[in-house]
Amino acid sequence: MVPDPGFHPLEILQTPPSFCSNNTRMRLLITGGCGFIGVNLVRRLLHTKTQLLILDNQSAGHPKYLEDAAPEVQTVEPDSLPKSSKNGVWFIRGDVRDRRLTELVTAGADAIVHLAAQTRVIDSIEQPLHDMEINVQGTVNLLEGARIHGVKRFIFPSSGAVLGEQTPPIDEEKAPRPLSPYGASKLTGEAYCSAYFRSFGVETVSLRFSNVYGPRSFHKGSVIAHFIKQVLLGRPLVIYGDGEQTRDFLYVEDLCDAVCACLSPEVNHIGGEVFQIATERETNVNEVARTIQDLAAQSKLHVEILHEPARKGEILRNYAKIGKAKRLLRYDPQTSLQDGIRFTWEWFGSNWQTP
Repeated sequence: MVPDPGFHPLEILQTPPSFCSNNTRMRLLITGGCGFIGVNLVRRLLHTKTQLLILDNQSAGHPKYLEDAAPEVQTVEPDSLPKSSKNGVWFIRGDVRDRRLTELVTAGADAIVHLAAQTRVIDSIEQPLHDMEINVQGTVNLLEGARIHGVKRFIFPSSGAVLGEQTPPIDEEKAPRPLSPYGASKLTGEAYCSAYFRSFGVETVSLRFSNVYGPRSFHKGSVIAHFIKQVLLGRPLVIYGDGEQTRDFLYVEDLCDAVCACLSPEVNHIGGEVFQIATERETNVNEVARTIQDLAAQSKLHVEILHEPARKGEILRNYAKIGKAKRLLRYDPQTSLQDGIRFTWEWFGSNWQTP
């Protein structure tokens, strides 16, 4: 049994906010555009005067996710990209570690949103060199393409993991002390972004996302998506440690607001800057589990919550202050955690297919 999808508030978000609906034509390259954040961002930008080029190696996302968000997407080879600035969505299968490919796809772009990454902390501990190759070499390849072709703006999704274990709330002034290779790779990406702005004038912006969740996160291993999938598979919710570890959970539509703000020509003087993108709300994992357990109970699904030993490299407390983003990006997240989890649960319920 799955939850009744009912009315879905995402439908009213088909019309993007003002900073995503300007009259300026743009050619935008989105790497990792078949992934969770990528397809939500593509869906948001379909209603703007934006030509979207999507680069993805399909290691995490899948073309189906992109096709669901943008049914008119066309698959092309990198040397056959559209020459004109007409609107549309084009998909190129490829890897950001391929230097020749990144130089081809960055040509003619006005801006780049670099979402392609290895994002799992545990995987980075098990395979640190693999993490570095994707997150560091891939980022430098794209920055170099941006430098060569004069790309105006480069949006780099970073992470609170660059800061490691800190006394929250965290902000941009805290000294980074990453605990994991993943955090180190994202910090290195931030450093290269700063260098490419100050050395070459590429307007880089690093956004330290908090824990993002929401619809279209089928393949994500993050806690909210993982818990919902476990419920729908009839499995218990396993919490590592006592469950009092905290995170700042950010709904994906609120994240898209921040990315769109960075793409707006109305937002200036942000080159080389780092922003915390979060909600300023601290929530523990036990609360998330109970919220999902309650939603399941409304659909007559019984869910057991279990605890297992804590895992290495996991930050115990984390939430962020976003005063800088509010001031310079006019960023103001609107979705409560209760609403966001409910929207996500409803989306999973209406799209779930048992493996």
